[in-house]
Order: sequence, then C-alpha cells, then structure tokens
Amino acid sequence: MALTALDPRTALVAIDLQNGIVGMPTQPHAASDVVARTARLADAFRSRGLPVVMVRVSFAPDWADAVPGRTERQARGLAFPEGWDVLVDELSGHGADIRVTKHNWSAFHGTDLDVQLRRRGVTQIVLTGIATSIGVESTARDAYAHGYHVTLATDAMADSDPAAHTGSVERIFPRLGESGTTAQVLELLARTHP
Repeated sequence: MALTALDPRTALVAIDLQNGIVGMPTQPHAASDVVARTARLADAFRSRGLPVVMVRVSFAPDWADAVPGRTERQARGLAFPEGWDVLVDELSGHGADIRVTKHNWSAFHGTDLDVQLRRRGVTQIVLTGIATSIGVESTARDAYAHGYHVTLATDAMADSDPAAHTGSVERIFPRLGESGTTAQVLELLARTHP
C-alpha cells in the first residue's frame, strides 16, 4: 500500500454510511470505526474546501427503481425499517456536502455523481464506505473507467464477509488505484493541501 499523490481537486466519496447499513455487523473493521474514520477525513476535506460526497442507497416502496435482473440472492421486495436509508448522524448536517442517491451498487451508474465531480474540477476521489466488495468496489471500478485517480482508505471500509473485503483490497484495488490508511491519507492531505 503506497499513496503517492492527491490531486489539487480531490473529493472524498463515502459509500452507504446510512442507518440500515451501518447497523449490520462488519469485518475486519467495525462499522462505527468506518464512520469515525470517514468523519475525520470529511472534516479534513471540508476544512480545505475540497468536495465531500455522501452516497446512500435507497429504493421506492414498490422497488420499481431496483435493478430487475434475476440473481441467486434476491434483495428485491425486502421490507426495510423506516429511516434505514438516512445518513448516520456523524456524517449528516453539512449543507455543502454533495448528496447522491443510488439504486445500484455503483455510485456512478444512474446518478449525477460524475457531473457533480467534473463541474467542480475533481480529478481524483478518495473512497470509504460499506460494503468493500459491493458499493465501494463497484464505485472504484466505475471511477477508474471514468478516468479518475482512485485512492482507497482501506481502514475506512468494511464488509459483511472478511474474505470479500480482503479480496477487494488485495486483488482488485491495486488495479484501480492506490490504497492506504486513513492516517496516511490525512498525512498526505496535510502535506499537499496545507
């Protein structure tokens, strides 16, 4: 894991840190630790005038906006409790943050995320969130395909399956960008964006 650079216009993109997701058991990092580390990163980005994007996943009550394909593990039609898709308190309440609601795994597919980033001159994103192998990895893949430099704060993400987390971190992420810890991202941010 080596971080080499943060572009002048780098954005933090946090994936699915909402009540219903953060309430599930995660590994290898507790969801509360992922939220706390993301909050530290968000504060550092905001204090430097860099964009912070909070992404949540949500669906219409009738699931009409959900992906229609057949899968062996269908989520379609599940009943979620009220407020499951609300951003956790630790990350809400910042009016300047960009909000994106997705209906797919990737925060790019079917949303205005790419437009929001490009209009702000963003060329690099730092990713955090839950789940590593689903929303985070899918967003990282699309960010790479869209031509963004991708940085992955691997201790600010977690998964329900530790093997899936490890597979993303060790096999997929090195092909999409650079990985490091929250502390390493903050240190590089302090050096390059005083």
